[in-house]
Amino acid sequence: MQPEADGADSRSGAGRTYQVRTYGCQMNVHDSERLAGLLEDAGYRRADEGADADVVVFNTCAVRENADNKLYGNISHLAPRKEADPNMQIAVGGCLAQKDRDTVLSKAPWVDVVFGTHNIGSLPVLLERARHNREAQVEIVEALQEFPSALPATRESSYAAWVSISVGCNNTCTFCIVPSLRGKEVDRRPGDILAEVQSLVDQGVLEITLLGQNVNAYGVSFASDERLREDPAAWAELMGEGSDVERDRGAFAKLLRACGEIDGLERVRFTSPHPAEFTDDVIEAMAATPNICPTLHMPLQSGSDRILKEMRRSYRAEKYLGIIERVRAAIPHAAISTDIIVGFPGETEEDFQATLDVVERARFSSAFTFQYSKRPGTPAAELPDQLPKDVVSQRYMRLIELQERISWEENLAQVGRDVELLVATGEGRKDTETARMSGRARDGRLVHFTPGDADIRPGDIVTTTVTGAAPHHLIADAPIASHRRTRAGDAHAAGRKPTTGVGLGMPQIGAPAVTPVEQGCSR
Repeated sequence: MQPEADGADSRSGAGRTYQVRTYGCQMNVHDSERLAGLLEDAGYRRADEGADADVVVFNTCAVRENADNKLYGNISHLAPRKEADPNMQIAVGGCLAQKDRDTVLSKAPWVDVVFGTHNIGSLPVLLERARHNREAQVEIVEALQEFPSALPATRESSYAAWVSISVGCNNTCTFCIVPSLRGKEVDRRPGDILAEVQSLVDQGVLEITLLGQNVNAYGVSFASDERLREDPAAWAELMGEGSDVERDRGAFAKLLRACGEIDGLERVRFTSPHPAEFTDDVIEAMAATPNICPTLHMPLQSGSDRILKEMRRSYRAEKYLGIIERVRAAIPHAAISTDIIVGFPGETEEDFQATLDVVERARFSSAFTFQYSKRPGTPAAELPDQLPKDVVSQRYMRLIELQERISWEENLAQVGRDVELLVATGEGRKDTETARMSGRARDGRLVHFTPGDADIRPGDIVTTTVTGAAPHHLIADAPIASHRRTRAGDAHAAGRKPTTGVGLGMPQIGAPAVTPVEQGCSR
């Protein structure tokens, strides 16, 4: 064997390019940032836009039926490339891989690697093993090997970032397959979360979004944390005295308030809360903490109490509306959005009308609406009275029509209002032809604005006045009232993006390893 030349890169992916294709929710978007970080840490570099990559990674979703069809259709498009270039590699990960496992290879035998939701950190090793052995590698594990936030991440934005506070879910909604694929809820310790937030802010990030399947349940898994069992005072030290280690139901509100103490962090969002566990202390924290944005995304799913019971949602319509009422009393200009499923098994016209009634009363700024999709492995898939597709489609269009009207009315009410915008990139499809830029108001609304002659960059902060409205965005063609250049804007202009995951004291899963004191703490 010849010795390595001086300066040669011995990492497994050195010289090879990658592309990550993401399907599904914000969790997957953030996981894809981690996949990119792992690959770059192993020596791979991101493929240029439009170029063929040496490694294509599909980070998949299993929530809806068309996700399966879309994935396997896109994988099939790569088969001719794979045949022409055997060194090209295809990896499939995420929720659909966790669900389908070996089925992925039976449907697409040219795939090289299949990995699940609990072991994304294994991707570089699996790619190298598949390349060395010339044999597909399938590795699906049933529990987290390490908390994903401990992994390196290459962030997509210089100014806004996702921060996971938990993974998994303890709810048993009958339509949802996520708990069986992501596992039971595991919460990160608050100190680890705040360390990641601080690291991002130190690199110029202005806005963070706290991520969890059910952020209101944050704190439920601290009882299984080895360090807290050994040292119950640790939680109180991190988040204030009087905390119940077994289950501190005020943990999420305390975390929000702690984020408010971080200098330079201008905006905090979170998704998604569950109405059944939404408590007034969260509303109080939102109202009292200046950098918590006046916005709330809280899934409704149905306005029918009977359907909510069949869904196992553990709340009823009046409780949901009561939460909204209290949020608006504390934060009058809060923009509230939601998720709604149409056509759940057994849904009658009366049930659907109840949903329309709640939507009318709630006055959502926007709604993500879905036609029910039967997912094998969920209790709802076995329910009788699965609705005909034409009935579901017709109801879906009626809901869309109602919500479009409400969104437009709510947006028209914003005309004349002064808004502070965090300037974004990639949000306005027509920005070039309209000579506008785009940004997000503090309440999350998308605003297309006229920059005039100012040298405004993504990541900068501008103040302007809303002059027009449409259902899904606002227009601000008024002169710019103020423009603040930021470190985030500097970073974007320089092409710098923040990195996290290494050296932040992120937790491993399970009991801590025994480490000599002089080498530091392993947890």
